[in-house]
Amino acid sequence: MRITEVIKAYGHLNVRSTNKTTFEITKEAFLTTRGDCILAVNATKGAADLHAKFKETAQNQNAQITITIEADEEKEVIKAWGSPKLTFTHPTDLIVRKSDYICGRTLAVRADKAAKDLSRHLVEKLHNPKQKVKVTFTAETHF
Repeated sequence: MRITEVIKAYGHLNVRSTNKTTFEITKEAFLTTRGDCILAVNATKGAADLHAKFKETAQNQNAQITITIEADEEKEVIKAWGSPKLTFTHPTDLIVRKSDYICGRTLAVRADKAAKDLSRHLVEKLHNPKQKVKVTFTAETHF
């Protein structure tokens, strides 16, 4: 099974992208410099808003999740994993983690990249509050 969610968001002047273990997309509009994992704001969805089929697929023990972040011609692809423990309950946030830690904000775990690992060309684009950002989450399982 394979299912894709596409989220639209925007950059922000305070995007730092320096966190070593996570990255986040949020529906919130406000971002301080302390939010060093946040890549985009004003997102169209939070964890709770994701389609039921996406959640169901991502909750499979063998689910692979591919995250693609695009801003104009800059593009980054991150590979991560789902988990039966994912709850997708948070109304505004979506977090991808390198660790296995899970809370209501977690979209995927054991990611191969965190905020600090992303292309600095992409991060520079994400500093612009007018920059449109497309984030694509694809969950798939193979049996």
